[in-house]
Amino acid sequence: MSFVQKLNPITWFRKYFWKLLLLATVCFAAYMLYLDAVIAQQFSGNKWQVPAQIYARPLEITLKEEITAKEIIEELELLGYRRVNRAISTGEYQYANNQFIVHRRAFHFADGFQGQTSLSLTLKRGRVDKIINLNSQQPISSFRLEPWLVTRLVSDGKEDRMLVSLGQVPKELVDALVLVEDKDFYQHHGIAPLSILRALIANISAGRAVQGGSTLTQQLIKNLYLTNEKSISRKVKEALMSVLIDARYSKQQILEAYLNEVFLGQNGDTGVHGFGLASYFYFDRPLNELNLIEMTTLVGMIKGPSYYNPRRYPERVVERRNLVLRLLFENGNISQKTFEESLDQPVKVATGASLVKGKHPAFMDKVQRELRTILDNPNIRESGVKVFTTLDSNAQRKAEKALSQGLLSIEKDRKLAGLQAAMLVTDIDSGEIRAIVGDRNTQYQGFNRALDARRSIGSLVKPAIYLTALEQPETYNLATPLLDEPIELPGLRGEPWKPQNADKEFRGQVPLYTALTQSLNVPTVSLGMEVGLDNIAHTLQRLGVESPVTQYPALTLGALDLSPVEVNQMYQTIANSGLRIRLHTVNAILAPDDQLIWEIQPETTQAFDPNVTYLMNYALHKVTLEGTAKRIRRKFPSINMGGKTGTTDDYRDSWFTGFDKNVLVTSWIGTDDNKSTGLTGANGALRLFIDYQSLQEPKSLVRRFPKGLGIAHFNPASGRATQAGCQTSMSLPAILAALPKKLDKCDTKNPKIQERKSIWERLFGN
Repeated sequence: MSFVQKLNPITWFRKYFWKLLLLATVCFAAYMLYLDAVIAQQFSGNKWQVPAQIYARPLEITLKEEITAKEIIEELELLGYRRVNRAISTGEYQYANNQFIVHRRAFHFADGFQGQTSLSLTLKRGRVDKIINLNSQQPISSFRLEPWLVTRLVSDGKEDRMLVSLGQVPKELVDALVLVEDKDFYQHHGIAPLSILRALIANISAGRAVQGGSTLTQQLIKNLYLTNEKSISRKVKEALMSVLIDARYSKQQILEAYLNEVFLGQNGDTGVHGFGLASYFYFDRPLNELNLIEMTTLVGMIKGPSYYNPRRYPERVVERRNLVLRLLFENGNISQKTFEESLDQPVKVATGASLVKGKHPAFMDKVQRELRTILDNPNIRESGVKVFTTLDSNAQRKAEKALSQGLLSIEKDRKLAGLQAAMLVTDIDSGEIRAIVGDRNTQYQGFNRALDARRSIGSLVKPAIYLTALEQPETYNLATPLLDEPIELPGLRGEPWKPQNADKEFRGQVPLYTALTQSLNVPTVSLGMEVGLDNIAHTLQRLGVESPVTQYPALTLGALDLSPVEVNQMYQTIANSGLRIRLHTVNAILAPDDQLIWEIQPETTQAFDPNVTYLMNYALHKVTLEGTAKRIRRKFPSINMGGKTGTTDDYRDSWFTGFDKNVLVTSWIGTDDNKSTGLTGANGALRLFIDYQSLQEPKSLVRRFPKGLGIAHFNPASGRATQAGCQTSMSLPAILAALPKKLDKCDTKNPKIQERKSIWERLFGN
């Protein structure tokens, strides 16, 4: 036999056909098993990296609470509730004659799920008068609105999605999707050969690609597992995997995955995937609240999200949407009347601001710092956890506006340039941070001055000195006379230090509360040296200051560098009746399945006697009536507030920390190169506080007497307690047990008109 005969290919093929077929079958089976394993590994587990969802605080409304209709409407509008004449659907509200009807959405809060609820809320004289659960027709004491979704911490994958279950998707949307993209979805087994053939014929006839033959299953496979490479091998792989996934999983599972995977637009450099996120991105509301026009718009966009972008090409998307509506009408899904009425409807697209990245960067900086401590594993942070923060989004926007516009106004009035600023707003009772602004460019994502700028605090240190004194009630009270005479002390380097008052004058002697109210330097230094620098440093630590405190005389006038957040912590303890609570931005974290994985346990310490802090708050209230911050009373004549101005050497730093009944605000103005601004606390940072409160609805400060405190009468010259009714006395709150049992008689030789009581004293002092 010749060599050629031995290699005859036909003979060889016939001889080994069945072996080759068996080998090919084994290889094909192995390949299919491999593809099946690839599918199962991802499809049965976490299919996607889902960013952490960052929520603001939920607004809780309680009976008798001070709140205005404007504040409630602002929150409802932020959450995307629609104001209508007659509210009947979830996500709608009506308001008239001080009464709200709100159809609140269901939401899984940190402490559990609360279903959709219809509520009636009535206001009376600026307070919540009545709350009715309309589902049960029963009065209730409080309710919460769901929190606003602030942002989503998108991972490096540059994909964003909001997962939804099939049960959360309106049936009308599913019907439209299947009809438009794959009408035989429930009949085929992953691929539709006839559809592919029809598409091939149509494309050949048109001379270009005008029709696709891919099923929903094939589209899902391509998006989840494959690339956009146009090759026969990829199409074959796509078809094989589609058959496998159809065999392994139900149509409902495949459809749900598609609803979460499909690409529907671009948010900056991040892809918008899935109908859940697209609903918020384009219409600023959850999927189950979309109307027919909105649902058909999203379905129509699948063909080309960029080409049919409703913000850029509204005419294109209307034409495409109308085609979807026509298919629904021809298939009997909608009536002719609905079809004809819908054709003329414009596409009303939201601004997309709710999902804009980089919102409130200074606040988010603090959130991420806390998250790195709480969730040190980055994989957990990218698993779709829900982070509940303390952000008051309305307060944040108003703080940003007050700071940026206020700074421009100050620069214009004072002919300055290059100023920088920071502001923090915190809830006094809880220590929750409501707003942070770290730069005059409120969207700047760099250096965060609110957290990291350490500046000399000037006169803001003074309450720590006066608190130290008032903790010795047998020796010091608000009437204690302090010397206001020239003094000389050793400076930091041993040189003589001669402190001066701002007006360069000396008054001889002033009551303790007046020295603080007028922010007099010399009496403060004298008092500070009396009570001891070590005691002042200890007081600062108890107030919440964690930075090291250098003990030299200039400390008494604020030779201490703190950041605005440290200053705010210090004053939170004072404003909260001596109860120190660590400031924070993260309250709780839920896993993707809504199980609680972390909840804050607030660090609270009763650092000071409430009687002592009451005396301090009284003096800080006086600052806003007749002291360095009296501009507050001129601006808000009927609202009681407290606060303290701060100015540093050469006017490098302008500070103000102030508070009403609920919130504490710290503002700072200076320059990054530490040059003089020429601004005092009163004509700089105080203006930012007033601008912020002007945008808000401030609540009047109320501090009832703690047990053991009362109104006492004092001789203004000696500071000694006198009998009631003396024409020469002044009336001030005092710790009664510390007063001498035998009171002085009236001083008839030095008549002095009794000090006129403030609104605070008249309402709460007797």
